[in-house]
Amino acid sequence: MQTIQNSARGLGLMLSLNWDRLLYLATILLALTAGASLPLLFP
Repeated sequence: MQTIQNSARGLGLMLSLNWDRLLYLATILLALTAGASLPLLFP
């Protein structure tokens, strides 16, 4: 049980330190998706 608590705490720490990298990744994926769908919207 203690191992699970420690790993959950470690995961929370990693997410709190790296949330901006996840945001950058999500933004890039959204931009690529939008760019790929433009030819479908405006033929």
